Amino acid sequence: MRIMEHAKTHPILIAAGVAVLLFSLLGIAAITGVLPAGNTKPADFGAAPQPGDMRVAQAPTAPARPATRPAPAGCATCGVIESVHPVEVAGEASGVGAVAGGVAGGVVGNQFGHGAGRALLTIGGAAGGAYAGNAIEKNMKKHTVWKVAVRLDDGSTRMLSLNAQPPFAAGERVRIVNGSALERA
Repeated sequence: MRIMEHAKTHPILIAAGVAVLLFSLLGIAAITGVLPAGNTKPADFGAAPQPGDMRVAQAPTAPARPATRPAPAGCATCGVIESVHPVEVAGEASGVGAVAGGVAGGVVGNQFGHGAGRALLTIGGAAGGAYAGNAIEKNMKKHTVWKVAVRLDDGSTRMLSLNAQPPFAAGERVRIVNGSALERA
């Protein structure tokens, strides 16, 4: 009867397992949109979106109209809307995605190698899974914020972030209320 010896895992197989795990995580992140798109240009709210740029959606705006009413005397927060644009914002992570991703990554990493190689792959899988799970959770909770630029009567510009699409268009006269809301002036 022949007794089988416990064979050691060759370092190339360990390296291949780590590479497969990392490329799988990167592939999942790319498919789910977690990896940010490269953009070396500064943000310009007035520019049309470039092909492949999915971070800023361009909303149709009405042509600028001249103000129909003069500014009320003493209104320091009155002005004219210059632009209204929706912007996607990443959501906040609660940690559930990181925990679930860490567990899944650890289970997958534990399937490869033997001995110290298995432990290394389990730890690497757990860390990579936690990172990917956290990023996926943020991506799933993203929402739209409406950026509104208002040119005040004193010549300065205020940028407001609203959680809902405002019922105003570029060129309309408004008043900023409590620093974060708009109403017709």
